[in-house]
Amino acid sequence: MSDEKTAAGLVEFIAKGIVSDTAAVKVHEVDGGSMLELETADDDRGRVIGRQGRVAKAMRAVLGASRTGRDVRLDIVD
Repeated sequence: MSDEKTAAGLVEFIAKGIVSDTAAVKVHEVDGGSMLELETADDDRGRVIGRQGRVAKAMRAVLGASRTGRDVRLDIVD
């Protein structure tokens, strides 16, 4: 298993624990895996971002602290 897939799996796991529509969670690798794009249902986007971006910031911190996601950026797309 490659590092990028593990980082994407970590983001997907965290996001599915937060949202109500888990089937709509999709993580896409961009730029050869150096950036991940997280896609959710429109109703769940606010949950993933959180108040003043706190949840998104925490997800980025966990990703950065993991061995596989150290050099990976996370972007939450509309």
